[in-house]
Amino acid sequence: MKLEIKDYSELPVSLNVEQVAGVLGIGRVQAYNLARTEGFPKIKIGRRIVIPRQAFISWLETSTTE
Repeated sequence: MKLEIKDYSELPVSLNVEQVAGVLGIGRVQAYNLARTEGFPKIKIGRRIVIPRQAFISWLETSTTE
């Protein structure tokens, strides 16, 4: 499920892994693998993974410049 995001401000304050997959245009399994990597911004609440919008944007901008 690809999300049509035109601007970062359209993203919710926090995203789940499936929303990250939609923003990046990748599959759900790939997004979960990404969320498990070191350096990816996430907050674990029990078994739930939450990605803060601003941290995700910063990670995305940093990752694309490398």
